[in-house]
Amino acid sequence: MKPKISIIIPMYNVEKYLRRCLDSVANQTFIDWQAICVDDGSPDNSGKIAKEYAARDKRFIVVHKENGGLSDARNFGMPYAKGKYIMFLDSDDFIHPQTMEIAYNAIEKNKSDIASFTYDRFYRPLLMVRHILHLNTDNVVPCGIKKKYDINKIETRTTDDVFEYATERTHNKTNPNRKWLVKHCQVWKNIYRRELIADTPFIKGILFEDFPWWSAIMLKKPRITVINLPLYYYIPNFGGIVLSAKQLKIMKSLCTGIKNAYGLYSGNADSDQMKKWQSQFMWFFVNWAFRKLKYLKTAQEIGAARDEFVEMKKMGVFDNVPNEWYELREKIYRFIGEQG
Repeated sequence: MKPKISIIIPMYNVEKYLRRCLDSVANQTFIDWQAICVDDGSPDNSGKIAKEYAARDKRFIVVHKENGGLSDARNFGMPYAKGKYIMFLDSDDFIHPQTMEIAYNAIEKNKSDIASFTYDRFYRPLLMVRHILHLNTDNVVPCGIKKKYDINKIETRTTDDVFEYATERTHNKTNPNRKWLVKHCQVWKNIYRRELIADTPFIKGILFEDFPWWSAIMLKKPRITVINLPLYYYIPNFGGIVLSAKQLKIMKSLCTGIKNAYGLYSGNADSDQMKKWQSQFMWFFVNWAFRKLKYLKTAQEIGAARDEFVEMKKMGVFDNVPNEWYELREKIYRFIGEQG
């Protein structure tokens, strides 16, 4: 019999955090799930730890592959996911005990394609401060993890226009729907109907792969239910890839995501979708990529950056710029011209 929820958990060098992650899955109040633990060629004991859980609980499945990165591991896990709904969980993070129960109830009740929750916005900053002060961060328990929610009293909001609530904007205090906004592109704070995402792989080999993937999912016009509850606990991996990667690789990854998503929207989005996606998502990532220029030191690095922005200009990425991003576009054009 197929499980109702499949949760895909890529693993690479996370033996320090993995038990906490897998315990949070094992301790869910919702019991009809399977967890696909994808050992992405991890050189540490992550695979062995996951096998311990699989030996005790058949709902845990461990699969192994050569190292290919986060996107590749998520893609690899999809064929093993048999659930009606799919979730993603990064193996150095963990979830509230009622996450699956609340998300499943919301997505079924509202006949949605996506149910979106949020993450604890106090926990990660607390860990960052403790890290800076050289205090232990391993055994800090979030205050909200013991909170018990009444499933019948949880307020949600459902829409057939994903762009009505999805945004990359961090400050939107004038919006009366502010608390319902689905902010940012993190794929792990949603539960998805399997058919919605099964044919949309993540781009292999880039950082911040969430942005082009989420852009593609939004283009399918999913019905989305928003749950304004902090059910996910996001742990800063102080030695992780985002914090130690070279700035050029970050910039090139962002540009790859922008080009991929822009190409998809150019060929498939209606004018309203294109306008909303550009203003609420794309230009924020263009800005992020452009800010990386100040970290580039060599002529070769600057030349590689110029090539990326020239290619985006040729694609038409910078056409039809919203007023708020006009100055940024002019800076980009000056950069291209100065380097030409």
